Amino acid sequence: MTLTLLGRSNPLASAAEQLRILDQPSGSPSFDLRLTQAGMFPLRASGITVFQINVGKLCNQTCRHCHVDAGPDRPETMSLETAEHCMQALAKTDISTVDITGGAPELNPHFRWLVEQSRRLGRHVMDRCNLSVLLLPSQSDLAEFLAHHQVEIIASLPSYRASQTDAQRGDGIFEKSMEALRLLNRFGYGLSDSGLALNLVYNPVGAFLPPRQEAVEAQFKKELLTKHGIEFNRLYTITNMPISRFLEFLIESGNYEQYMTRLANAFTPAAAAGVMCRYTLSVGWDGRLYDCDFNQMLELPVDHGAPSHICDFDPAQLHHRQIVTRNHCFGCTAGSGSSCSGSTA
Repeated sequence: MTLTLLGRSNPLASAAEQLRILDQPSGSPSFDLRLTQAGMFPLRASGITVFQINVGKLCNQTCRHCHVDAGPDRPETMSLETAEHCMQALAKTDISTVDITGGAPELNPHFRWLVEQSRRLGRHVMDRCNLSVLLLPSQSDLAEFLAHHQVEIIASLPSYRASQTDAQRGDGIFEKSMEALRLLNRFGYGLSDSGLALNLVYNPVGAFLPPRQEAVEAQFKKELLTKHGIEFNRLYTITNMPISRFLEFLIESGNYEQYMTRLANAFTPAAAAGVMCRYTLSVGWDGRLYDCDFNQMLELPVDHGAPSHICDFDPAQLHHRQIVTRNHCFGCTAGSGSSCSGSTA
């Protein structure tokens, strides 16, 4: 199979090209066939407990593995009108958790409003934070704001080694991340009995699956505490998804077919049963609805008769909808599984 690098001039065309590559026949069964063999097709939602809001692609970093293809030059950002529709929809439900992501979600002008409104509705709020955003002059009070509203922080940190983190996220990002983590510790984040959760996300630097989550967490806790005086609560391992920049890396390095075969061969029904799309609804920056953030980046909205825009939000139709699945879904079902909250099995 001959693969070419993906163009970035048109995000929609890019998503279509990625799907074309992912759908090409290989030596492994398709994801839907694997589900069928496991007696799990079609995959259906089991209810919605997480309301994920992607507020846009603007970010102060440009990470090599980013499945959102986010960066400082991305104009896509959620409007106040769409944010209001999100809160109106949330108020109709008893969904317990609001998961705000991006880009760097904090750079959206309505991020803090979303946090405040979600907390007023009595919902737990999570912020997918890249850490370095906390050090921007425009965000000098961000850590205090998050602590005041008891927002759980989910922070990406590819490695406890500076060289590996900087290779994936940019020069100097590791030291900025350490400074941001120490800042969060000063506000009580990650400390026992503070009630302020600080959880890290680890993804491999390369074309392989993450090791066992418990082992990585123990190593991170030891290294960050002894070398940097930093504490945190949990560490989640996430498999690199074969989409966007990471797909480009796989093609450029000649690892695409090997990586996809590795994911397919590591498929486990237990991991598939716990995938995040079964309990999560993802809202795009423009209000379109998706089964997960990865489907959002591939322009695969909710389908099979369920409403596909936040303006048409209907909990009854969405709670047990059929999930849209394609071959990139192998990334969430390999080994112990992978989700926004780490291993699934």
